[in-house]
Amino acid sequence: MEDEMIDYGFEEDSVMVIDGDDDEKESEKESEKESERSRKLYIEQSQACVKHFEKWSETQQVEFVEFLLSKMCHYQHGHINSYLKPMLQRDFITALPAKGLDHIAENILSFLDAKSLCAAETVCKEWYRVICDGMLWKKLIERRVRTDPLWRGLSERKGWAQYLFKAQVPDPPSNDFFRKLYPQIKENLEAIDTNWRCGGHLLHRIFCRSENSKGVYCLQYDDHKIVSGLRDNTIKIWDKNTLECVKVLTGHTGSVLCLQYDENVTVTGSSDSTVRVWNVHTGEMLNTLFHHCEAVLHLRFQDGMMVTCSKDRSIAVWDMVSPTDINLRRVLVGHRAAVNVVDFDDKYIVSASGDRTIKVWSTSTCEFVRTLNGHKRGIACLQLWDIECGACLRILEGHEELVRYLQYFYF
Repeated sequence: MEDEMIDYGFEEDSVMVIDGDDDEKESEKESEKESERSRKLYIEQSQACVKHFEKWSETQQVEFVEFLLSKMCHYQHGHINSYLKPMLQRDFITALPAKGLDHIAENILSFLDAKSLCAAETVCKEWYRVICDGMLWKKLIERRVRTDPLWRGLSERKGWAQYLFKAQVPDPPSNDFFRKLYPQIKENLEAIDTNWRCGGHLLHRIFCRSENSKGVYCLQYDDHKIVSGLRDNTIKIWDKNTLECVKVLTGHTGSVLCLQYDENVTVTGSSDSTVRVWNVHTGEMLNTLFHHCEAVLHLRFQDGMMVTCSKDRSIAVWDMVSPTDINLRRVLVGHRAAVNVVDFDDKYIVSASGDRTIKVWSTSTCEFVRTLNGHKRGIACLQLWDIECGACLRILEGHEELVRYLQYFYF
C-alpha cells in the first residue's frame, strides 16, 4: 500500500515538472517576441531620429549630441570615449605626402634623435619611405657635425665630410649608407673618449726638423695623410701609416701659418701675406691671392666661401667659384690689433683679436653685428657668449698662457 502511494506520488510530481517546462518555454517565446517588437520599434524610431538629425545644421547636431551625453552615466561615457579614440587619431606623417606635402613630413621627422628615428622606421612602410626619401639619417649626421666639434673633426679625418652639406654630389650615397654610418661614428667617438680617459693611445713622432725647418705652425689630418705648414716656408704631406714625407709644396716666401684642405684643394696662409691654393692630389699650385699687407694668421673655407684674417687687422671675405676663380667680396675692419683667428657658419662670422675683443658679423651681408668685450690683457681664458644679445654666459679658466685659437658653432 505504501509502495503504491510512493509510486503514485513520483508520477504526479513528474507530471507537474513537465507542465513547468512548457510554461517556461512559452514564457521564453513571448519574451523573444517582445524583444523582437522592441527591436523593430527601436530601428524605426532611430531611423526616424537619424532622418531628423541629418536635416539639422552642424551646430544643432553638436548641441543634440551634447544633450544626449548629459543624460548618460559614467560607464556610457567611457564606452563612447573608447569608440571615439581611434577616430580622433590621425597618422599625419602618412596623410601629408598624400596631399603633396612630403617636405613637411620630412621636416617633422628630422627633429628625431637616432633612437627615435630607428623606431619611426618600423611604424609602417610609408614612414620608412619618408625617412629614406628625405635622407634623414644624413641630416641627423649633418646636425651633429654642425654642433659638435668631435663629430666635425671625425668627419674630416674619415673623409665622409665630402658627402655632407651638399645638395648634389656625383654618385651620392643612399640613406642606407648614412644609417649604417651613424653607429660606426658613435663607436669611433666612444673609442676616442675611452682613449682620452684611460690613456689608451700610441705615441708616434714625425721628425720634421731640418736645417731650415725649425717649427710646425699648423696641420690637418685624416685617415690617409697629415698636411703640415712649416716655418721653412713649405707645406709637407706625410703618409699617415708610414709617417714618411710623400710631398713637399713650395711657393710661399714666408712661414706657413695656417691651412685647411678638403677633397679638392689645400688652402694655405703665410707670413708672406699671401693665400695660396693647391691641388690636394697633385700638389700643383692653382692660385695665389694678394690682399693682406701683413701675415695671414688664419683662414676657413666651406661651401664656396672663404674668410681670411691677418696681422694687418683686417678680415677678408672671398667667393670661391672655383680653385682658379676666387674673388674678394668684402673687407671687414674694426679690430685695433692683429686678427688671430676667424670662423664662420651660414649665419655669423666670428673673429678674435689681440685687441682683447671678439667681433661678430653677418655671413650673408657682411654687416657688423656686435663686439663682445670682456677679456682683459692677454686672452688666457675662454668666455662663452650669447651672440644674439651679446651677453657673456660663462668664463672658462685654466689656460696659463695665451689662447690663440677658437672655433665657433651655432646652436
